[in-house]
Amino acid sequence: MIGQLRGRLAAKHPPGLLIEVGGVGYECEAPMSTFYHLPAIGSEVTLRTHVVVREDAHLLFAFATEDERRLFRSLLKVSGIGPKIALAILSGTSVSDFLSLIEAEDTDQLVRVPGIGRKTAERLIIEMRDRVKDFGSPQGGLARAPDAPRSAKQEASSALLALGYKPAEITRLLATVREDTLSTEEMIRYALKAAAI
Repeated sequence: MIGQLRGRLAAKHPPGLLIEVGGVGYECEAPMSTFYHLPAIGSEVTLRTHVVVREDAHLLFAFATEDERRLFRSLLKVSGIGPKIALAILSGTSVSDFLSLIEAEDTDQLVRVPGIGRKTAERLIIEMRDRVKDFGSPQGGLARAPDAPRSAKQEASSALLALGYKPAEITRLLATVREDTLSTEEMIRYALKAAAI
């Protein structure tokens, strides 16, 4: 299957991407954490991928880091978690933060992710608890590297996602925000006012 794509970033409209590789355009879906690291349209990009085969479609998911892809694959093994909820989890929290939530058994934070109710959060904790212990191991587990500092706009996007807004809607609401003049809280307030109009 397709494990990695390296090519020209032809289009990006969260959660969709179009990567042109050798004249072929690959449509992918990606979490917001990947969108934060994408270069400008027309630039070369390398992304890890995961293919989901269904009766009605072959879906390609793209990730900026191997850690994100590993967590995505682990989440798909949890009963009741499909690709859309796995993407929502990766969009709303970093890999290391998610692992911390599982270790702390913090259902209150998990239910803030759109699509996750209390029962699903409890199932996530139960089924992921043992896997978290293996994530730091050299057998292909997730590295617990420190997170890169996030901008105020990225923090605002994560907060809006946690409130249930869709990635495309968040991009539209924050499109006119000047990042150098507003704090995260001011951006969130601005976006919520714009959504209410």
